[in-house]
Amino acid sequence: MDKQHKTINPATGEIIATYDLMDQDTVFAAVEDCHVAFRKWRNTSLDERAENLRAIGKELRDRKDEFAALMTREMGKTLKQAVQEVQLCAAICDWTADNGPEKLKDETRELQQGVRGVVTFQPIGVIYGIQPWNFPAYQVVRYSIASLMAGNGVMLKHAENVTGSGEMLRDIYEAAGLPKNLFTVIRTTNDISEKVIQHELVRGVTFTGSETTGRVIAQQAAQALKKTVLELGSNDAYVVLEDADLDQAVKACVTGRIYNNGETCVAAKRFVVVDKLYDQFRDAFVERMKGVKMGDPTAEDTGLGPMAREDLRDKLAEQVEESVKNGATVLCGGEVPEREGYYYPATVLEDVKPGQPAYDDELFGPVAALIRARDDEDAMRIANDSRFGLGGGIFSKDVDKAVRMAAEQFDTGMVFINGFGLAVPNMPFGGVKHSGYGREHGGFGMHEFVNIKGISVMAE
Repeated sequence: MDKQHKTINPATGEIIATYDLMDQDTVFAAVEDCHVAFRKWRNTSLDERAENLRAIGKELRDRKDEFAALMTREMGKTLKQAVQEVQLCAAICDWTADNGPEKLKDETRELQQGVRGVVTFQPIGVIYGIQPWNFPAYQVVRYSIASLMAGNGVMLKHAENVTGSGEMLRDIYEAAGLPKNLFTVIRTTNDISEKVIQHELVRGVTFTGSETTGRVIAQQAAQALKKTVLELGSNDAYVVLEDADLDQAVKACVTGRIYNNGETCVAAKRFVVVDKLYDQFRDAFVERMKGVKMGDPTAEDTGLGPMAREDLRDKLAEQVEESVKNGATVLCGGEVPEREGYYYPATVLEDVKPGQPAYDDELFGPVAALIRARDDEDAMRIANDSRFGLGGGIFSKDVDKAVRMAAEQFDTGMVFINGFGLAVPNMPFGGVKHSGYGREHGGFGMHEFVNIKGISVMAE
């Protein structure tokens, strides 16, 4: 097997750092060390855990510029969005510290006369996270802070191209006072990772990434009877209804498509517009996408940096080419530029129909798919015509109607009304259908990997 891997700056193609991979014995020793740390951590009070998480939030803020610069070097997001990501991570720490003790405290229930019930939320052990590269800090903080608040130990196998970010996060956690080995980072192969899932001391597995890999992880965990939380891909539809504010919709949809260089699971990807507004929306949307400045992700005025890896850029280009071969029309972009780095321009496709990757699959980059709908009802039908169901959006001046449609008709885990939204600490995050299962944020993540134990007191 390869004994090393390299991180590469996608804006230049230059090697940033080289890392040694861990063999099985080293990885298993790390599992055992994490378990030992967990055995001590589980006995700390909820308030003690909360204060430790609050300290992590402070350390993140203190080192936000350093951390943001590393993320930009490793995966190409714009520097200003990298800073926003670290700030979101700190906010997650704060919210969890403020609300965790209440969410995890014991509950008392009257069962029958003379019998008292206690529901207690107990940690279960080492939680193994396999995480992607597109939000190098947030993806890890999202599951690890909730798991630590619940009293668990945490292990991380991060995407290879953001290895430095994973290790900096470990250093930040420990600098804030988290016990050593309680948050453990491993660098290893997929074969050894499968054995980590099977390890008796690992009690839960959480994965964020592609639908294909998610199936494999879920099968491996199921064979070992381990609970999983999966957040997989999506091709979120943003629906523009007849009574939408056109200017508001165009601005939000462009932001939703190019944010994080278009490499966001919950990004706006398909734009389903009713016939009454379609032509106006298309013209304004294309004009605004053409105005997105692509370039150096560290520059203040850059709106679109490089894609994270060359293979990801090439796959996106192939998906666009295949969509065009099957009837889609390129309105702007659509060509790999001749320049240093792994860049792909802001691209808009029209005449998008079933059978094209732009309609059926996830295009993980700055490519927008425009789809014309007859009316509001047809627009919702098209929005739900997907095997995915992570997020989506509705634009309408009738907010009450939009909320009803979001609640009763949109088959997704999240819906944003009259804007583009990302994760926030106090709202659930997760999807349905092939976008996975389980929830994070809003207190729900703290209950994913705990033993919800019922205790019945028969006599006092």
